[in-house]
Amino acid sequence: MNLSAYQSLLDPIEAFLQCQTPLAWINEAKKTENLSILLIDHMICELKAAQTAAWLVRKYAVDKASGDALLGWLQPYENLIYRQEGNLDQLVDSHHDISKKLVLRSNCAYGEELVDKMIMLIKEELHHFYQVLDIMNQRHIDYKNMTAGRYAKTLMQQVRTHEPATLVDKLICGAYIEARSCERFAKLAPYVDDELARFYVSLLRSEARHYQDYLKLAQQISPHDIDDRVKLIGQVEAALICQEDSEFRFHSGVPLM
Repeated sequence: MNLSAYQSLLDPIEAFLQCQTPLAWINEAKKTENLSILLIDHMICELKAAQTAAWLVRKYAVDKASGDALLGWLQPYENLIYRQEGNLDQLVDSHHDISKKLVLRSNCAYGEELVDKMIMLIKEELHHFYQVLDIMNQRHIDYKNMTAGRYAKTLMQQVRTHEPATLVDKLICGAYIEARSCERFAKLAPYVDDELARFYVSLLRSEARHYQDYLKLAQQISPHDIDDRVKLIGQVEAALICQEDSEFRFHSGVPLM
């Protein structure tokens, strides 16, 4: 898979991240026996990204009825993951224009932009969820419950506990998660079959935009320059990627041998 056409997308991502994915992780990820773990965890990550974005909108930008509508939008995906209920057809039927049902809070200065960015992100992440599930079905890979890796949880431990710093830090963490996802899709593409390679490459453009949207929102909302927070959270993110990790996951560190 030739990624040269996408290098303009990857260059700023690689500059933003404070380390590249270690070769040891790539060598583990390209093993045939780990494909099911990668796909299942990727699908879970797509849902978690949508849930995080929905939480941000509900917490900061819209009224309760709108928040309930967002929860209803995610429910078929959550039913499939947490209760093993539902199928592809039901996910297709659940798609609708949620934006028309959302009412902004009058006291949120950044509400409209937060909603615009996060609703687009949710739509794309849920579409990616559907695509991964479709690939899994075609390959007869059954979904199974997996424990969460330490990556996102540890990143979120860096979030400050007072506003607007809490929101700013959550957005910065979101930027790193999206950027790392994008980098890993690019790292994996040369080592997987053609169908998966095309799929991973197709995700690069949206994932690259997602991390930029998170960062722009963080700077817009913060009363101070965010460079120091970006650097600090980036150092934690890089340590997680470079340290040994006992569980192999899409965002895990160096596999423990």
